[in-house]
Amino acid sequence: MNLTVRDLAVARGGVPVLEGLSFSLAPGRALVLRGPNGSGKTTLLRTIAGLQPAFAGEIEGAGERIAYAAHSDGLKSMLTVTENLRFWAQVFAQSDIDPALDAFDLRGLEDRMAGTLSAGQKRRLGLARLMVTGRPVWVLDEPTVSLDTASVARFAEAVRGHLAAGGSALLATHIDLGLDEAEALDVTPFKAAPRVSLEDEAFL
Repeated sequence: MNLTVRDLAVARGGVPVLEGLSFSLAPGRALVLRGPNGSGKTTLLRTIAGLQPAFAGEIEGAGERIAYAAHSDGLKSMLTVTENLRFWAQVFAQSDIDPALDAFDLRGLEDRMAGTLSAGQKRRLGLARLMVTGRPVWVLDEPTVSLDTASVARFAEAVRGHLAAGGSALLATHIDLGLDEAEALDVTPFKAAPRVSLEDEAFL
């Protein structure tokens, strides 16, 4: 099932930032959002993930199919690495956390409290949560923050594995992940036109 967006407009603080945006993301494919900081990529991702309502337009194939990862790692600091992954696996009615531990090089850290991990280790653990959701559509906002070169490569390989298994990924990143399955979408042309209020018109 495709993730499909039709004539979508998204707003930040009630003010539209993007409008007229349409695309379809098929299983096995990735779509990388491009655009300068403040162009609306995060707002778009949050809207598609269901964290805020769309200003206009339609989104199909989202809802319970989406696993979302943004700037927060979503970890419980007083739980170990294993306990964190098991917690999220149970939330999503999954059980096997071993592939996630392996994919993000978390072996040897299983019994460490999440609060004692380095920033890069926390990021790897936060991203490992994606693999225990069982959800087919990954929506990712700057997922490589705090990752070193080796960890970025591991993340890219995890995304490739997800796509090969029939999943899809929508992500905003400034890093070239080397994904042959990825296309790019520049959101800049979809910047919303300024709205003129009735109060503004009084001064025209």
